[in-house]
Amino acid sequence: YRKGRRNEYRTMRLLETSGYFCIRTAGSHSPVDVVAFGLHDVVLVQCKSNEWPSPADMETIRELPAPANARKLVHRWNDRASLPLVKEV
Repeated sequence: YRKGRRNEYRTMRLLETSGYFCIRTAGSHSPVDVVAFGLHDVVLVQCKSNEWPSPADMETIRELPAPANARKLVHRWNDRASLPLVKEV
């Protein structure tokens, strides 16, 4: 749990430095962990540690209703990595 929370905050800091306002969806059991609002788009991020989501989880994220200007991303944080691997869903 702690590693996942730490990586969610790392994702938030990364997005905030790019000008986004971020909200963590802790405890909501949502398919996304972080919602980031920018001037021109919304970013929905699922954070994972050392592995990609399962195909079923990827499909859930893909089918999630979202505005036309929303991007759906997965941030995979590998141990000791300074930046995540990013996959657009």
